[in-house]
Formats: sequence, C-alpha cells, structure tokens
Amino acid sequence: MKILNYALLVFLGGCSYGVVSTFVKLGYSEGFRLSEVTGSQYFFGAIMLWAIAIFVPKDRLKCKQWLTLAIGGIPMGLTGIFYNQALGYINASFAIILLLQFTWISMVLQYVFTKEAPSRKSFISTIIILVGSVLASGFLQTGIIFSFAGISWGILAAFSFAFFIFISGNTNIPVHPIYKSAIMTTGASLLIFICLPPLFLINGTLTDGLFMYGLLTGFFGSLVPPLLFNIGMPKVGGSLGTILSASELPTAVIMSTLVLHEAVTFLQWVGVVIILGGIAYPNFQGHKTTYLIKKNE
Repeated sequence: MKILNYALLVFLGGCSYGVVSTFVKLGYSEGFRLSEVTGSQYFFGAIMLWAIAIFVPKDRLKCKQWLTLAIGGIPMGLTGIFYNQALGYINASFAIILLLQFTWISMVLQYVFTKEAPSRKSFISTIIILVGSVLASGFLQTGIIFSFAGISWGILAAFSFAFFIFISGNTNIPVHPIYKSAIMTTGASLLIFICLPPLFLINGTLTDGLFMYGLLTGFFGSLVPPLLFNIGMPKVGGSLGTILSASELPTAVIMSTLVLHEAVTFLQWVGVVIILGGIAYPNFQGHKTTYLIKKNE
C-alpha cells in the first residue's frame, strides 16, 4: 500500500471523529437525554471493539495491567460526558473548537508532569491556535449568544481529552492497539454507567430509535478512528498524522452547517483555517527539513 493510501486512512479517521457531534445533536433533537446518548455510544463502541479484538493477537496481561488500561479509559469516558453535555448548550461547530483546545492543554500537561518545556515552534503554534479559536468561536461578532455552561463543559472536555492523550502516550503495556482500545473503552463505559445509570438498556428507548444513534456514534467515535489510526499512523508518522487527524475540525463544522443548519460566518471559517494552520505549523516545518535532508543525501 502506498504512503498516500495510509495518509488517506488517517485523514478519514479524523473525519470520522468529526461527524459524532452531529449525530449527538440529532439524538437530542429526537428527545433522547445525555445518559442515553452517551451511554449507548460507549456501550456499542465497546461491543464493536471487542468483536474485532477477537481476531487480533492477544498478549497475556496481568490483572494489574488490565486495571491500568481500564483506569486509563476514565478520561475518555469523562470526555464523552463533558463533550455531549456541552452539545446540549452550544452549537456542534463551537463545541468541536472548544474540544480542539486539547492541543495546547496537552503541552501544558507535558511540562507539568515531565518538566519538558515546549519548543519555540510549539509555543508559536499555541498562539496561532488561540487566535484562530477567538475568530472561530464568534466572540468578536455581535448578536451571538454564548452559554457559560456550554463553554465550561466544552473546556472540561478539552482538559479530560488532553489527560487521555497524555495517559495513552505514557502507558507502556505491550498489547495490540485494538485490544488496548477495547479495554480502555470498557473502562470508559463503566465510568459512564456509574455516573449515568444505563436505564436505556431496560426502559425501551433502544427500540424507540436510540439504537440507531448509539450504533452510529459508537461506530464513528469508538470503532473507525482507532482502526484507521492504528493502520495508518505507523506508516505516515506522528507529525503528519497530527495534521491529517485535524480533519475532524472542518468535518464537524461542515456537518453542522449542512445537516444541522447551524450558521457559520466567513470570519469563523477564517478562524477554522487559522487553527488548522497552527496545528500544521510545527509539523510542516519538521517534514520540510526531513525532505530536504533526504533530497541532499
């Protein structure tokens, strides 16, 4: 398979993440609640991942390793709760912008826990992302009503997602990525079921339409991205992979515009482009240098 094909898989994985918020909003419009939408998303996501995990090599894990991976899924579950809660107050296009703040929050966490100072390029990238976020959020425009609760939940989602990425990157347990994803998603599901009791399993809402939304959000949010990333990321590398996976932002904005008919102004689109530029900046520089080195060899 050519490198372009692997890059396409990573790009599609990012797009898959981007459509989840639209299905969550549609579920809310049908009258389903946070506990039902979020619980069914992770419930079906875990089932589908375990169904695929049957066919992948399994390393023998100790109980402590199982527990570590399951606990590592807690920030993932919190992200689902916080993000879906935010979608109950604000537009899907605004919610994904808030979630994207995990890029600079992750950098702060890296410094706090590892004392690894951000590079000059990372600092510049953070400034670009913050500027783009101000434009994309619509704060500079008049007539736009903001929800303090929605913004708060969105920022909490960004923090929990940043913690999830930090924990995932620092968990060195030898296990197949799909198997690892299945265990962590199970841990996330258990947390959600504790916080939001899964009454949807017995109250009949699954047959009233929730089944479709749970299947769609679980498929696009918990199944497709890990599969495509696990195939494509090792081939394209983490730097280019970060750029490609940022496709979730424009995808979410486009979906919210076309499907949910949310208004997105030209200035907000400019902000989206600036955010993508901020994410791409340090990675593009690295790839340019690598290309020139290889060219001169």
